[in-house]
Amino acid sequence: MKGLVITLMLVMIGGVIAIVALLVTRLPALQSAPALPAAISLPAGEVADAVTVAKGMVIVVTEAGRVLVFAPDGTLRQEIALE
Repeated sequence: MKGLVITLMLVMIGGVIAIVALLVTRLPALQSAPALPAAISLPAGEVADAVTVAKGMVIVVTEAGRVLVFAPDGTLRQEIALE
């Protein structure tokens, strides 16, 4: 019985080491976060409901159902009305 417990313990230790090794070698290197503009000015009366940062743009969905697409420098590029 003692031998089985020791064998189980060694197998579990080996499993933990294998999982940690796989996580360290397989996970991609952390990438830097995308650059955010210093400030974004929403149109008067608009309240942001959701914000998404994408490559080359910042997308803001307002409570009024409008999608505002901003350039990386914070200027408004496009406005889309949702229905």
